[in-house]
Amino acid sequence: MSEGPTVDDTTAWWSTAITRIAPGEIELRGYPIEQLIGKLDFVSTVWLLTTGGLPTATQSRLLEAALVASVDHGPQAPSIASARMAATCGVGLNSAVANGVNVLGDTHGGAGQQCVTLLSELVATAAQGRDLGEVADEAVAGYRARKAFVPGFGHRFHPRDPRRDVLLGLVEEAVEAGEVSGDYLRAGLAVESALAKGRRAVPMNIDGVTAIVYGELGVEPELARGFFVLARSVGILAHAWEESRSGRRVKGPLPPPLLAGYTGEPTRPFTGD
Repeated sequence: MSEGPTVDDTTAWWSTAITRIAPGEIELRGYPIEQLIGKLDFVSTVWLLTTGGLPTATQSRLLEAALVASVDHGPQAPSIASARMAATCGVGLNSAVANGVNVLGDTHGGAGQQCVTLLSELVATAAQGRDLGEVADEAVAGYRARKAFVPGFGHRFHPRDPRRDVLLGLVEEAVEAGEVSGDYLRAGLAVESALAKGRRAVPMNIDGVTAIVYGELGVEPELARGFFVLARSVGILAHAWEESRSGRRVKGPLPPPLLAGYTGEPTRPFTGD
């Protein structure tokens, strides 16, 4: 007859390198929480918990810039609209926020992760001796052949994303200071240049420019999406809170008395045959 789990087996079940908890003690990555409060800013704490180390000043500045740039894009964004509608349906604020976050998927909210993956592939290929411009041209040609969007480039609303230039400027400053390699910056600009050849320019959007930031910081693609979700949660929270205080109940996607168009069969009698 086999013995059941030991105490060590049980405590190892949820073992973690992130947080140590004991009566009267809380440590984050080995740092007592009382030594961090009031001394370590929130963005640096995010970096500490997710990567295991304290960020440099440049890492903290770039991460904070990327997070601030991604917080909100107005109530027309599905994640925001979803949270606002949920807030009028009698659910708690936490449920409304969760409703908005759960809308963030591959199509709405996933382009940043996809762009980090793309740029990583370009950087790796160029490191093998290939010309970066040629590699970018080939990648863009592949997307066009599949009639697919290049993730991180172009915007359905902005001819030129107002967040692009300022974020790129911060990355360029970090490259000049020798704080980051500049590989992802060059890869992103190469894709942007490839998209413009023979056609109108397709500037990178917030997903593309933050993908450059995250790539330069060494953030893995899936964690980059996590950072976007973390940032957008701020906007989702603000909108859900505002809507919850509006007094409107059960707010749908269309203002009354507008109704969604009907494309089915015309009205017809039911004969029972």
